[in-house]
Amino acid sequence: MLTTSGSNTRAGPVNFYRAIEDREPQGIAEAVALTFMGVRAEKWPAGHLAQMAAFFAQVGYKHTDEWKEEIVFFDSHKPAPAALIFPDGTAAHLRPDQDPREAFADWLITPRNLWFARNIVNRVWYWLLGRGIIEEPDDIRSENLPENPDLLAWLQREMVTSHYDLKHIYRLILNSTAYQLSSIPAAQPAIAAAHFAVYPLRRLEAEVLIDGLCQITGTSETYTSAIPEPYTFMPDFQRAISLPDGSISSSFLELFGRPARDTGFESERNNRVSGAQRLHMLNSSHVQRKIQQGPKLIAMMRRIRNPRELVSQIYLAILSRYPTDDEWNLVAAHSQSGAAIGQAAVVDLVWTLVNSTEFQYRH
Repeated sequence: MLTTSGSNTRAGPVNFYRAIEDREPQGIAEAVALTFMGVRAEKWPAGHLAQMAAFFAQVGYKHTDEWKEEIVFFDSHKPAPAALIFPDGTAAHLRPDQDPREAFADWLITPRNLWFARNIVNRVWYWLLGRGIIEEPDDIRSENLPENPDLLAWLQREMVTSHYDLKHIYRLILNSTAYQLSSIPAAQPAIAAAHFAVYPLRRLEAEVLIDGLCQITGTSETYTSAIPEPYTFMPDFQRAISLPDGSISSSFLELFGRPARDTGFESERNNRVSGAQRLHMLNSSHVQRKIQQGPKLIAMMRRIRNPRELVSQIYLAILSRYPTDDEWNLVAAHSQSGAAIGQAAVVDLVWTLVNSTEFQYRH
């Protein structure tokens, strides 16, 4: 992503530079620092930021006759910086005509430099546990100390020694005791959360929630873009978590707090629960149609005749577990028939489960 050049329609990483709003060297440096180092470089002294900006002083942009195509390249005709100083204060030594971005990328992932490794493992921890070891995860600085320095240092070493293998980092965290703790705290919730002594109860992100509803029901969403790249309407069964651009959205994603992805800050996402969100899940025709007309649910009702097996499959599809005896008794009583469960009862059951805390929250 840092050293890429070429057309944005042919080389995906080029879009990193294309998405930066401020394309001056200082603006690019701020975006690079936030993304790859987890720091807000605008808080640095002006001279410090200018030193980093020099690495991106020869990034060039040009348009083509193709619609929405843009080319990012190393512009050797722009004046080369007289001197290049890395953020740690060491001097960079470049070959003649070498793109300074290459030197910066090499510096970023040298084993002795933990800027990149620290940022990435802290972000992964934040994504999985809802709170960074350094909180906020994109505000790493000397005044913002990690909650558990030893844990952060260990994960950094693992990142470097595994040659930046993200699967290895995910495996370590997902198999840890911290990740597998109960969401019911043994102490005060705020204190327990700060010390990773409880798994944080948090609602599914907007994209995950709508993808889950679509997967359960076998339905699709309509996603549109005011800036068609490459579609005005995305193809059917496009997963929300794979939408490539913040301009591609839907009323559901906007209502449930999906960020516009304008700033790059993790805090841009609003995952606070609102009354409008609850009403949408409970009363909207959007969710009702998915449940009543979902081909996957209709096929399940036609295929499975045994009432208990049908209820079990619905629970497995939505909550990934079997119903308890008490839950089965409630469903049977609601259906008012021991021999079969009608469509209305199935719709009520699905509606109840997708509105449950167990479905809508990570726990």
